[in-house]
Amino acid sequence: MIEVGQKFADAQTRELKATRLPSLFLMNESLRMGGTEQQFATAARVLQHRFDIKLGCTARRGELLSLVGDISEFDVGNSLISKQAFSAARQLAHCLKKHRVQIAHSFDFYSNMLMVPAARRARVPVVIGSHRGMGHGFSGLQQLAQALVLQLADRVVCNCKAAAERLVTYGVPRRKLLVIPNFLPDEAFKDCAPALARKQGVIRLGMIARMNDPVKNHPLLLRAVARLASRYPTLETVLVGDGPLRVDFEQLASDLGIASQTRFLGNRRDIPSILRSLDIAVLTSDSEGLSNAILEAMAAGLPVVATRVGGNIELVDDGKTGFLCPVGSDEAFAIAIAKLLDNADLRSEMGMEARVRALARYKISSVVEQFSHLYTSLLCAKGVAAEA
Repeated sequence: MIEVGQKFADAQTRELKATRLPSLFLMNESLRMGGTEQQFATAARVLQHRFDIKLGCTARRGELLSLVGDISEFDVGNSLISKQAFSAARQLAHCLKKHRVQIAHSFDFYSNMLMVPAARRARVPVVIGSHRGMGHGFSGLQQLAQALVLQLADRVVCNCKAAAERLVTYGVPRRKLLVIPNFLPDEAFKDCAPALARKQGVIRLGMIARMNDPVKNHPLLLRAVARLASRYPTLETVLVGDGPLRVDFEQLASDLGIASQTRFLGNRRDIPSILRSLDIAVLTSDSEGLSNAILEAMAAGLPVVATRVGGNIELVDDGKTGFLCPVGSDEAFAIAIAKLLDNADLRSEMGMEARVRALARYKISSVVEQFSHLYTSLLCAKGVAAEA
């Protein structure tokens, strides 16, 4: 009887979800291992109790695919201006109509370009785009085209002020822009055993970044560490992430004479445990939006040494939770890291302050509330209620 009752209750829950919750469509390019993709997967998970969620992408592939379950693919091929892309746009508009979607929210450049016009064509009441970086990797023409498309949206969510200001320079009206930070899962704050055994006298610094884009500038970190190696023979560098550039970085570590002090761990799912193995977090990016790596390091109570770019400036309070360094200066990074290596109390104080700020500003429950308010307030403004 309990089993039958539970099945009936589950059926009721599914029926209520399908008939009462607002219909929300979330779209991203793919599910590869990356910051935006992680945010997309997290949004799909944490918003499902408040909205009837459908998911879409332009390429159903990537390491995070298993985290999202059912997701529809709208393959644009190799160009957004092609017969295949126009066909994908028609299919997407049909899908949005079929599922009577009330809110459509795209998360990155390619999903913005495809979904925003398709959602307007499908007469979706609330259409939201996103801008989660500084436009690195896209030409000025592409960024201008995206800005024109985003003007069709009701709102554009940016994860930091710097990203919002970038859109303003391309003509997107400020009234359409809203800053909501990245989701920082509760797991990031939980105590856990370190993934790497602690060694007496060893101090570890680490960087978590994909190795498929030169913008992360791993060579700068390796050169900075090489400057410190003779003075700090027990210093160990941990690099988490993978990609086609990894072999070059491994060779550079060898050429610099620090291969024995450098650990390449590849892609990892146990980031909180990795961070509990470190003493200092580093990010050497030449361009950055709101960095998940920095947020997770703050939650783990680590001081952060990062470049003075984009959203890093909004996360790292220079001199209080870590240090900000000029782009491209391995000397400045070496100096900042050395300050922390020389002072255990400073590492502890900065790390504690970073954790306090992360708890106060970036807990997932706060970000969920901000997204929920955005979606429901726009529905209300349009005079649309969840279908009963």
